[in-house]
Amino acid sequence: MKVLRHIGSLAFVLGLFVVVFVGIPWHVVVEDDPAVPWWLRMAVFGLLGGILLVLLTVALEQKKGKRPAAVPLPTDSEAGVLLLNSDVVPRREIHEILGLVQGHTVFAIWLGKDLSALIRLILGGELTEYTEMMGTARAAATSRMIAQAAQMGADAIINVRYMTTSVVGSAAELLAYGTAVKLSK
Repeated sequence: MKVLRHIGSLAFVLGLFVVVFVGIPWHVVVEDDPAVPWWLRMAVFGLLGGILLVLLTVALEQKKGKRPAAVPLPTDSEAGVLLLNSDVVPRREIHEILGLVQGHTVFAIWLGKDLSALIRLILGGELTEYTEMMGTARAAATSRMIAQAAQMGADAIINVRYMTTSVVGSAAELLAYGTAVKLSK
């Protein structure tokens, strides 16, 4: 189903660009010829057919109740840095505060996935395209924050927080930050 949705998205995007950037200028230059060339017809059919294919696949996915695949966050054991959203570490004492660490990224999805999300907005349901995008962004920002803390020699990052901001269109910035600390043995 996902492959069909991607094919529909690609047909839509290609059709849209041909119609807008080639078809409209062609029509302006050749005003007296009422016949629409085959390539412009194919572009319009691709645009409309792509929308229809995306609409059908999204509707079928919603009918099946398909859930997006979870994007795993980095585990504490991978980097040797413990992540906590509190200011204390149970059964451990903070020996030294190393300072603020952060990781951020800006993610966007391509126009074809934006089309799928727009159709889900109309039909209702979870916007899985954006859920996947934000999960990937969260994992990237967290990995960068952990890498910065590991460079500082931190054992843990306390008070971990996430912040997101819309940048432009469907692009979003995700910032992960916290305080890097050394723990007593």
